Amino acid sequence: MSADPDRTLTADELAEIEKKYDTALNTRDNGTILSRILYAVSIAFALYHLYTAGFGTPVDYLHMGIHLSGLFILIFAGFPLLKTASAMVNKPDRWWRFGNVPLYDWIFMIAGIAAAMFLTLSWRGLDLFGIDIPEQALRQGNPTTPDIVFGTALVLLSLEIARRTLGPVLPIIISVFIAYSLFGQSIPVDILRHPGVDWRQFVNNMYFPSEGIFGVTLWVVSTVVFHFVLFGVVAQRMGLGQFFVDNAMMAAGRFTGGPAKVSVVSSAFFGTISGSSIANTVSTGSLTIPNMKKMGYPGHFAGGVEAAASAGGQITPPIMGAASFLMAEFLEVPYTTIVVAAIVPALMHYVGVMSIVHFTALKLGLPSYRKDELPRFLRVWREGWPTIIPLVALLVVLFNGYTPNMAAFCGLLLCVIVGFCSFYKPLTLLVPAGFGWFIMSKAADGGFSPVMAGFLLGLVALALLHRREREPFGSLFDSLHVGVQYALAVGAAAAAVGIVIGVINTTGVAFRVGFMVTNGAATMAESLSATLAWLPFAFLEQASLQQFLSLVLVAMACILMGAGLPTTALYIMLVSVAQPALSQLGIPPLATHMFVLYYGVISEITPPVCASAYAAAGIAGANPFRTGVSAFTLGVGKLLVPMVFVYAPTMLIVLDEHFTILSFLQVSITCALGVCLIGSAFSGYLLRPLNGLWRLLMAVAGILLVAPSWQSDVVGLIAAAPVILSQLAARRSFEAQVVAK
Repeated sequence: MSADPDRTLTADELAEIEKKYDTALNTRDNGTILSRILYAVSIAFALYHLYTAGFGTPVDYLHMGIHLSGLFILIFAGFPLLKTASAMVNKPDRWWRFGNVPLYDWIFMIAGIAAAMFLTLSWRGLDLFGIDIPEQALRQGNPTTPDIVFGTALVLLSLEIARRTLGPVLPIIISVFIAYSLFGQSIPVDILRHPGVDWRQFVNNMYFPSEGIFGVTLWVVSTVVFHFVLFGVVAQRMGLGQFFVDNAMMAAGRFTGGPAKVSVVSSAFFGTISGSSIANTVSTGSLTIPNMKKMGYPGHFAGGVEAAASAGGQITPPIMGAASFLMAEFLEVPYTTIVVAAIVPALMHYVGVMSIVHFTALKLGLPSYRKDELPRFLRVWREGWPTIIPLVALLVVLFNGYTPNMAAFCGLLLCVIVGFCSFYKPLTLLVPAGFGWFIMSKAADGGFSPVMAGFLLGLVALALLHRREREPFGSLFDSLHVGVQYALAVGAAAAAVGIVIGVINTTGVAFRVGFMVTNGAATMAESLSATLAWLPFAFLEQASLQQFLSLVLVAMACILMGAGLPTTALYIMLVSVAQPALSQLGIPPLATHMFVLYYGVISEITPPVCASAYAAAGIAGANPFRTGVSAFTLGVGKLLVPMVFVYAPTMLIVLDEHFTILSFLQVSITCALGVCLIGSAFSGYLLRPLNGLWRLLMAVAGILLVAPSWQSDVVGLIAAAPVILSQLAARRSFEAQVVAK
């Protein structure tokens, strides 16, 4: 890579940056023959999931067994035991190594497939080498020896594929849970002690369906999350990503500090379809980061803007890094409830990022894009409107009560039709013809209403008739291949985290930990309230302090536990461990789930583990740690907002018992204003530069406005008033001096 940090990076260099910081793409060189085989396997894996999304998913243990088998093949072939430079480079084939895959990895792969598929083979009973294995219902709670062997293999190999794709942190955490389950009788802390579980019962709980590895997490990932990861990659390659960037340029590029605001808006758009903040950072940052630097933003700040905005994609509806589907499953509420609840909190994050960007641009005197540098509205929409057809289809199907995997199926097929099918390529017309037949068949048997069927057929016609240039079909297969690579880490994490859920269900450890958190907070609150009893504030009473300290402790745990994990995996982990502690505080379940998701995602921009910021630093040619600090600072809205919707669930809109128009407007407007004031304090600029004392007062006023109460809002406005008045006076004085000159 060139030493010049100001030049625009090539597509290959951007791909290397993404590969470096996204462990899902950092695979070894398998040589020509095995690489082609694995490429074909990944395409078949993607097509299998696409088929099941539209035509029906097999019984759970069979489908999850197939999904796990695909993970074992692709991970053990692609990810070495240790990621040394030597292991990543292809070597000549030997009897103990083919395609740079050592013999032991082939053994692990075969053992993993056997363990994943054994349940299916033995579900109705099986005679295995003279061992009579009864049907599964009779073995539940009394596993046979083959169950123990294959179950043990599945537990160990699930941990190993999680380690290879995500690093050692998650497997270490899960290993602690396993040890706790097995040796609970030896725990010295009374509240955590339990009788312990022997290995036979442990494997029974982890291996048989409904809990453990074959539980809800792997089921949702294999039936929903996988499909939306594919959709995001294919939609971006089909042209939707560029359409988002062009529209962001038109919407924000003409304002002060245009390139940075384009970064925020385009990342917000891209986040609606992306399951990876690193992919978001590299895709939009390849354009916005060099432009920000050319306009005068420091490299670390330019990278921080892109990283913070891209990380916001994981909390931006409708997909939210695919965590929204898991949340709907865990809470047993309609998916649309999650989407509506997430809208305002996500907006607050982008208000925070945008305010810091705006005030920094004013402080540095940075210009906007010139008019001739901006895309033309008519040209962008004339050429790009077809790319939104798949997204429209996905959202309409989803919000009309159909299943998420059906929505993804329709969206994916329309991506293929828009981006890759043409009358000039007659064979490609099989796709729209087949989809049209599918729609009419579903309408005939009542699967689609007549209105929905007509709507989808109309979109198929629009997708075929546009004049936009199509991509070659080979590019579609490349997109599916990359989508599968992104989904490997999520699938591995889902399988491994299923062990945690199994341990929690077996031992009740989550509620024990929750009790410890609330008790610890109560002890601290008792000391603090005694010390501060002379102050006449209700929020300093012991009960209020206990709740606040509990929230802070859980938030810190979420940030630490979420470090280095993809959004879906961290949500599964945190909702299993941290959420029960919040439920004991009487907080609505939806608010607790959103709380742990938000603080888990903050780990993506919290040094020292913040892969998105490091990827942005690679593009910006900036110091990675400073870029991470900038990203964390810019994400202040995401840091504060979860506290708001916990104390004032009206912000989530969908909780009828808490929502009124007046309370919603009061909380949302003052929160947005407070986040802006905090952004001004961080930037050191409002209408004119702010000195240290005014900055501190502005930060205090902002926090008071963010706090969801009328009293704190009034005090916050009073605190901000002298700063604003002094700024107005300073601005008038400056303008008078300019006129005088």
